[in-house]
Amino acid sequence: MKKTIILMLIALVAICASAETYSYLKFTKTNGSTVTYSAEGLKLTYDNTNVTVTNVDGTATIALADVQDMYFSNEAGGSEFLPGDVDMDGSVNIADVTALIDYLLNGNGSSINVAAADINNDGEVNISDVTTLIDKLLTGN
Repeated sequence: MKKTIILMLIALVAICASAETYSYLKFTKTNGSTVTYSAEGLKLTYDNTNVTVTNVDGTATIALADVQDMYFSNEAGGSEFLPGDVDMDGSVNIADVTALIDYLLNGNGSSINVAAADINNDGEVNISDVTTLIDKLLTGN
């Protein structure tokens, strides 16, 4: 047990040290998508099933079972995402519709993936994306 705690502390120190020299923390998920978070103000907390990422942009929780890889990078671009996974939880469901509507009504973009929210790929996030996402959920297409 003592050895495990020491290893976890060493890993935490390594993560914090890495965050100081890199601008982004990236998670590659088991579905192949990559989620990128700014390393500015980065704080990671773990429980038995989730990792919670907190930074200057807000807070997001990822199921550990969905994480294939975690690494730091200086590149924000090139990330892949699951289209329609607005809330970045690794699946497309009614919670994404709710998050998208909240974004459109309140402008709170800190807890969503705006690129994933442009479901109809017209370069804008608007009510058309909400209807497209609902249609996708209802039809499975």
